Amino acid sequence: MNDNIDHDHDGGEDNAPVQEARLWQGNGWTARVIKNEDDEGWAVAMFKDGEPEPALVGPWTMGRDKKNPKPLDVNAFNTLVKTASEVIRRHEQHLHAILHKHTTISTEHGELKVTLDIVPDDDDPYAILAATDEMGEQVAKVRVPASFKLTPASAHAWVENDFRAPRG
Repeated sequence: MNDNIDHDHDGGEDNAPVQEARLWQGNGWTARVIKNEDDEGWAVAMFKDGEPEPALVGPWTMGRDKKNPKPLDVNAFNTLVKTASEVIRRHEQHLHAILHKHTTISTEHGELKVTLDIVPDDDDPYAILAATDEMGEQVAKVRVPASFKLTPASAHAWVENDFRAPRG
């Protein structure tokens, strides 16, 4: 009596990939064809395994009957995985650019690379301001408010103040 075993696709311990007309799983992703809430058509949502929110939601093609969605297939799924992965990669690059800033300044002792790394803690966000010399040695490191703006001028002011933590 194994009739019902393969009908439960809740991500159980069964490692066989799901490949159905409206649900396709594999390569760490799940594609789910859903009713488009904005109009009469269909959409596809791409979920990275373990994530509650979709990485990508986009329109999905109608089938030949002009009522039901076109079934998912391996080529469509692979394209969706590639697109959703690119969306995540761009998001991660953007987040990195926001949280990690740097500038290089000239001082009487040579060039210093000054970095600002923001730690986006929900309760107590802060940043680490650090200076590294031309040999790659860390010269100074202080905790600053997450709102600190790193510019060549603020980096120079920090150095001229003997690397004391700026106020903001």
